Order: sequence, then structure tokens, then C-alpha cells
Amino acid sequence: MDFDLFVIGGGSAGVRCARIAASHGARVGIAEERFWGGTCVNIGCVPKKFMVMAAEYGINAEDAPSFGWDIGRGPHDWAKLIAAKDKEISRLNGIYTRLLDQAGVKIYDARATFIDAHTLDVGGQRLTAERIVIATGGHPVRPEIPGAKLGIVSDDAFYLPERPNRVAIIGGGYIAVEFAGIFAGLGAETHLIYRQPLPLRGFDEDMRVGLAEALTSNGIILHFDTTPVSIAANGDVKSLALSDLSMLEVDLVFFATGRVANTGGLGLEAAGVKTGPKGEIPIDDMLTTSVPHIFAIGDVTDRLNLTPVATAEGHALADSLFGNNPRKISLQNVPTAVFSIPPISTVGLSETEAAAKGPMKIFITKFTPMRHSITGRPRKTIMKLVVDAATDKVLGAHMLGEDAPEIIQGIAVAVHCGATKADFDRTIGIHPTAAEEFVTLRTQTRVTGEDIAPR
Repeated sequence: MDFDLFVIGGGSAGVRCARIAASHGARVGIAEERFWGGTCVNIGCVPKKFMVMAAEYGINAEDAPSFGWDIGRGPHDWAKLIAAKDKEISRLNGIYTRLLDQAGVKIYDARATFIDAHTLDVGGQRLTAERIVIATGGHPVRPEIPGAKLGIVSDDAFYLPERPNRVAIIGGGYIAVEFAGIFAGLGAETHLIYRQPLPLRGFDEDMRVGLAEALTSNGIILHFDTTPVSIAANGDVKSLALSDLSMLEVDLVFFATGRVANTGGLGLEAAGVKTGPKGEIPIDDMLTTSVPHIFAIGDVTDRLNLTPVATAEGHALADSLFGNNPRKISLQNVPTAVFSIPPISTVGLSETEAAAKGPMKIFITKFTPMRHSITGRPRKTIMKLVVDAATDKVLGAHMLGEDAPEIIQGIAVAVHCGATKADFDRTIGIHPTAAEEFVTLRTQTRVTGEDIAPR
């Protein structure tokens, strides 16, 4: 064989797997046909957060006079933001390839497809490997409606030549609410259209209600219980017909209607690798596909599509195969964040999920953040703990508000370690902070089973 391990895909999962496997002494090759770092670095988490920060600077400029600063909010330079973003992404691309090169990984800037279970076509070159890892990620999809090609998907949003003045975002998930905050914060008239009564299906109900209120207070126009019907173009203007019989005239229609595994054209059938109904690759708890020496990691498995999960899977697989350290990755109590404005962060079970396990004690606080007691901005922070009534263990922690992701990362350690509500109660808070509210929640809001039906 040419390689002990060959990795298809140069994103977070694939690069980590290749680099760690090489550090264990394996002969490793990796192929990436588009850009090193994958979705997260190039058209996902990293550039998106830069754009969220840009929107927040505008909001801060509006609030600054309340603190005595004579700052006016001027026009935003979209081109300058995109150029700065592109420069940083290029730097990160170089870091990824440099790390691989330093580890001794053979790098191929090419598409890799299966010829058979041990043989790949890599940019026209025939290569063999004892083990193969599929880490090709996912890609966004458009709904099947007339005129769908007139809209963009998230991949396109990072390269728009100018900021639209009016935008309609279709979807109610992570990407939709994040870009709604970005466009609205940068000055665009922003419509958010989603088919549920509330955004962020699957998140805790109180967080969903709080986010809907926050989006509205940010000037975003919500169209809930609504779906797109068709798009037509009249010059540069897009006419978007909705299921409630209304019509929107906008400059940009942005589809954030889901992602699917990027497995098309890989030749998986030639290798005997089975796929699921949406093209995803089923795996066992050791990340193995239907073929014993072929593995799949990251978003291509469509399990928990988060960059840190993909990275952890890549590291664990390399350790298991070449580091004499077989280990599994747990998908329980994985913290996550939605970089809406303000953000949501969460770890563990929602109230509804916990209710299925037995009686739960619920603790909630909702307050005006210290900053906005001066600015007067109608923004609220919501914090919530879900506690097992029988064991006193904290099974879920949820927060909507400024710095939520930074705060929940620390709370996640406690939840992962099995901390009880008593542990939280005897922890001294840091004052004055929002975070201290998590250790001063004393009044039980309710016992689960009351008013928790999902909407």
C-alpha cells in the first residue's frame, strides 16, 4: 500500500486525524479539492463570527453615548469587512497546510474518489491505502420551489460584493438566526421566514421564546408559521411569495434551509460503503463504516454537526488506529452556541427532553444586563438550570444573553462532571457579572410537567 492511512477531506476532522496519525508514525496522505480548513474556517464558524462582531460594533456605537462617548454610527464599509475577513482566512488556510507538512503528511490539492475499497483516484493519480477516512463534510441545500436558483445559500454569503439593503432569510436554525443578526446589525431591512412558531427547533423552549423577542427588538421582521412558495426576479429585485399569501420585495433571498452530507460522486458504491437516506454515512461507536477499514468522521456522518465534535472524532480515530489508545467520543453533554445577537449557549438537556426522564426542578432568571440598565436598550438575559429532582444533578444549563458562549463553556465542565445544584449553590459568584446568576439561583420556578409542551 502507498499509505497506512489516507484521508479524504481537509476540514477540521480530516486535518486533525491526518496530523495525529502521522505523529504516531503512520504514513499518511490527505486530499482536499476546495480549501484547507473546510467549512468552519472558510465559509462557516470563523468568518461568520467576524461578521457577527462587525454587526455588534455598530450596536455598541449606538450605545456609546450613554456612557459619555461622542460616537456616531456612520455607514458600514462592507467591502472593507470582506477584505479583512479574506485576509485572515488565507492566513488560517496556510496554518492548516503548514501543520500537515510539519507532521509529515503527504498533501494533495485534488479531488479523491474511490476506485475500490483500498484504491483511490486522487487528481488522476492512482493511490492505495490500508485504511481510508472519509471527512468530506456537508453542503447547504435549496428548497425545491420555483425560482430557487435566484436565492443564495450560506456558502455564497461570505463573498457578496455588497451588502443588500433588503434581505429575506428562509429558515429558523443556527445559520438563519445568525445571519439575520448580521444583516440587521449592519443596517439591512431583514425578514426571517420560518415554518415553526419559534426559531431554533430542538432548543430549550424558554431560549426559543427569548430569542424571538430579541430578534424582534433588533428590528428583524419575523414571519413564523410561514414557508416560501416561489421567487421571481424583476431586474435586481426579487419577489418572494410566501405561504401566507403575502409578497416580499427584497434585494436578496438567502436560503438557510438545511445541509446534507457531501458524499455525491465519491464512488462509495465501488468501495461498498453504505449511506443513509440523505446521503450521510452511518458509523458505529468506533467511527467505522459498513467496510471495516473505512471510517467516517465529522459532518459527513450527520450526527452532531459541530466543529469541536469533528476535531475530537479525528483525534480519537487517529489514537485508536495508530496510537495504541482505542477510545470513543461521547456525544452526551456537548455544549454549543448560536451566535445570534444576543447569543444563545446551552449544554445538556432541555426541559422537554429532561421531562421524559422523570420529575425535574426548573430554575430560571430573566433580567436586564448591567450594561443596558444605562443604555436603555430593551435587551434581556435569560438563564436556566434543569435539575433532576431525585439526584439533584444539573442535567441542563441554558443561557440567552451577552457572553453566553464564554460562560456556558465553563458550566459545561461542571455538567460533564455531574455537578449537583448544591454544588452550584455553594460556589461563590464573581461580582458584578452575569455569570454569577448561575450560582445564585435559589428560587425554583416550577417542577417539570407544567407548561412545557413544545410549540
